Amino acid sequence: MVETSYDIAVIGSGPGGYVAAIRAAQLGFKTVCIEKEPTLGGTCLNVGCIPSKALLYSSESYQFMEKYAPLHGIQASGLKLDFPQMMKRKTEVVSTLVQGVAGLFKKNHVTRIFGTAKLIGAHEIEVTAEKGAERIQAKNIILATGSESIELPFLPFDEKVVLSSTGALSLPKIPKKMIVIGAGVIGVELASVYSRLGTEVIMVEMLDHICPAMDATISKALLQILKKQGLQFYLGAKVIGADFNQQNPSVQIIFEGREMSIEAERVLVAVGRRPYHKGLELAKVGIKVSAKGFVEVNLNFQTTVPSIFAIGDLIEGVMLAHRASEEGIAVVEHLAGLPGHINYLAIPNVIYTHPEVAAVGLTEQEAKDAQLNVFTGSCLFKANSRARCIADTEGLVKIIGDKDSGRLIGMHIVGPQASEMIGEGVVALDKKATVSEIAYASHAHPTLSEAIKEAALNALGHAIHF
Repeated sequence: MVETSYDIAVIGSGPGGYVAAIRAAQLGFKTVCIEKEPTLGGTCLNVGCIPSKALLYSSESYQFMEKYAPLHGIQASGLKLDFPQMMKRKTEVVSTLVQGVAGLFKKNHVTRIFGTAKLIGAHEIEVTAEKGAERIQAKNIILATGSESIELPFLPFDEKVVLSSTGALSLPKIPKKMIVIGAGVIGVELASVYSRLGTEVIMVEMLDHICPAMDATISKALLQILKKQGLQFYLGAKVIGADFNQQNPSVQIIFEGREMSIEAERVLVAVGRRPYHKGLELAKVGIKVSAKGFVEVNLNFQTTVPSIFAIGDLIEGVMLAHRASEEGIAVVEHLAGLPGHINYLAIPNVIYTHPEVAAVGLTEQEAKDAQLNVFTGSCLFKANSRARCIADTEGLVKIIGDKDSGRLIGMHIVGPQASEMIGEGVVALDKKATVSEIAYASHAHPTLSEAIKEAALNALGHAIHF
């Protein structure tokens, strides 16, 4: 059995793992990254963030040409949807980015090993591949194995009829009808893709609202927009069973006190994700895991074994690719004696529906629960000149401030290009800017970001255009 020694071994090559490996190599550490799948990039690049966003953009483009182009004076005849080409393009986007990660590993001299990792000790990993097993010695180990979709006991994934997000991103044809269980980020994004392409989409959610991590004002606004787009919702509904003894599967739910059955060609289960650490044998080396399956770490991401660290979806917190990347960098910079730091309040969250949703900082309810002296302001995109120019006026910007300090403590957007606009809120929160500073900063005209300025002015009590 071959044995090789490294300064840092990273297990997992997703946005947390590959970024940690590259930064470690940049800092002079001899680094190896171990990945069990045949390609680098993890869930995000291969079967998550990237393919879903490619399909979201393609489906949005099709919907624009079908429904909204005539409003702009664009007449197109013979419009045709080529679903196989849409899927092909998605695959090409993924392939290009995955190859890009491989290129970055080569550029930064990161060794990569494909195989299944198992922890042998505080400084030792066994990697099993088709050619056999090898031992890796490392001064420090970073666990970045991510998460997996949660199954329902009576709806196990077969990725043909009962789909996880992975299966939903690779369907051979557009289903006529789809049930989506769970109206969180993944659910509403994938529901939007297929609804735009002509699928009748029925969403079933246990809570009485969608996207629970979002501010209540934004969640309500998005719900109304998605309903207008044709998505159907059963909120406050409990899924109690399923039947596959017929041509179309059916799902049984309890809604408003009565039991009912819903039929559809496909069922997408999007009820959440859980940490994935299968096969690592954490307990054997003394790493503690919480009742929910999260690896326990201290403020420096150290597990209960001091030489082993954990980041990303493996540890408690919002499951976001960019959060994992920031944590990966923080760990290796800490190991290099640098002040690795993350401001979790300033990590944005985005939903890529249309219009998009983006948020950073506290929701209004979270701020009130923290007993902060809250003041808010908002601006509808209907009052924004650029939104009018591009005929995309659904949604609003909401600003949340703390009266005692005047500081911005939350920014929430549902509207066009919200994912790009939220960067202003990220910087403002990270730099402890006041609402007044945002309100009096000059914003180019006409731009969508003027809605941020206007919402800040509204919070101060003297909006100009709203």
